[in-house]
Amino acid sequence: MQRIRISMLGTGLVFAAGVLTGWYLGTGDQQDAHALQAQAQGSGQWLAHNVYFSLKDNSPQAKARLVEACRKYLSGHEGTVFFAAGVLAEDLNRPVNDRDFDVGLHIVFKDKAAHDRYQEHPRHKQFIEENQANWKKVRVFDSYVTPKP
Repeated sequence: MQRIRISMLGTGLVFAAGVLTGWYLGTGDQQDAHALQAQAQGSGQWLAHNVYFSLKDNSPQAKARLVEACRKYLSGHEGTVFFAAGVLAEDLNRPVNDRDFDVGLHIVFKDKAAHDRYQEHPRHKQFIEENQANWKKVRVFDSYVTPKP
């Protein structure tokens, strides 16, 4: 149970960091945003890759199949420092919760290069090929995050 709480906390922190980074980059001068991005790419910051799937068939069985496919094809890639996949937390329904998805995928890579290799990996492409027919909408949120030492 403790491991699950830590994983859920880590996922929430990664998501919050992505939201805050996106907000910050959206509030500053465009030139400053590009400078921050260039700095992040070369500084050893991690890249958080969060994907939210809305499904055509969003039955519990279809959600479970997609989560299992995420685990099968998308975990264990070189350069991954965190991996998790799961379904929408139905019991969290506050006004600030975005509930427009069925399955969430959360991967943190050690750098952009690891993310780029993952994107081109045959297992990633096979995941897309085998599962995209049931995707109604896919939203991807990528952000640079700094791990706490």
